[in-house]
Amino acid sequence: MNTTLLPRLLACSSFVLLISLSSCYYDNEEALYPVRPGTSSCDTANPTYALTIQPIMQNNCQGCHSGSAPSGNLDLTTLDNVIAGVNNHHLMGHVMGNSYSLMPTTGSLSDCNIAELNAWIIKGMPAK
Repeated sequence: MNTTLLPRLLACSSFVLLISLSSCYYDNEEALYPVRPGTSSCDTANPTYALTIQPIMQNNCQGCHSGSAPSGNLDLTTLDNVIAGVNNHHLMGHVMGNSYSLMPTTGSLSDCNIAELNAWIIKGMPAK
């Protein structure tokens, strides 16, 4: 009688231990939801060129893509030029590195910046 009770007790104990250990899962919120320095969050709800995209271009692209001889003959200092870069499918191709050389050359944009660019494009590339 004792020999049949022991395997059942071990099985039940193992099951309870397994359930209790699986409830100890922990996510690092900072890793799941990265935040840009100087901002409180990565806001993709209402991106505009003036508030969202222009700062990304200034900080990451205009070092090479501005002036009288911009790299790749692509000046990214104006809304119209950025829209043209998006419409010819090369801008996001370079940002994502999809069959194009990855831009910026100093390293890829942050996940937040890429998400903001995608959201801006999906929302029709609003100026303001």
